[in-house]
Amino acid sequence: MFENIIKFIADSNYIDNNKDILPIPSKLNIPDWLKNLKHTEKKFTAKGCIPLLDGMTAGYILKMPTDYYIEHNFDIEGKKRTGASSAIENTFNFPININRKGVPEYHTVDQLEGSPLIDKNKNLPIHKILNPWRIKTPPGYSVLFTPILNNQDDRFSIIPAIVDTDTFENEINFPIILNGDKYETLKTTIKRGTPYVQLIPFKREAWKMKIETINTEEHYKKRFSQYRHIIHNYKNKYWFKKSWK
Repeated sequence: MFENIIKFIADSNYIDNNKDILPIPSKLNIPDWLKNLKHTEKKFTAKGCIPLLDGMTAGYILKMPTDYYIEHNFDIEGKKRTGASSAIENTFNFPININRKGVPEYHTVDQLEGSPLIDKNKNLPIHKILNPWRIKTPPGYSVLFTPILNNQDDRFSIIPAIVDTDTFENEINFPIILNGDKYETLKTTIKRGTPYVQLIPFKREAWKMKIETINTEEHYKKRFSQYRHIIHNYKNKYWFKKSWK
């Protein structure tokens, strides 16, 4: 029987010394604010929204492999600058690895010229989180990499992307945008073990869009049927359980 398996592959020395920050299913990263909500017939909350929960529990989470210290949008000799430091060289013990570098990596501003992300990042070079894991999916499956849904760090977010992880053989690194909409300047450490990216595997398939109409009477019948029961209506009538292990 075919079984969908996503593999996280790293050097044995790295895994042996970092068992506390291995990749985890997203369902193990539910925030306390959501756990503490109560959803009843008298008080509707996000805890009763199954689509929201499906998004937050989909796929897997990567955690920061090392402390990553950032000073962003600081004035040095009359010029705005950004800088970072981390223990990259000491953390990634690989015989051959694109991440074995002694200094953090950046993307230049012109690589995203015209994007609103540049303004949010204060028109400064874009920092990059170096990831020690190679990620492997079965043939025909890719991975969506996204900021953690409804639970991301308010200081930064990765730039979302899709990678064909069934054929790509190297580590996937993650450019991040610092939240200049909230922080005019930022002096912070993204701590080792901080969840920072959500991975959602999916099967590559061709799609074609189509627009259709529905008559008013049929539309109201469907809405009436949907709202006859409010509590757990979606869960009981429409939802399919997903499994991420």
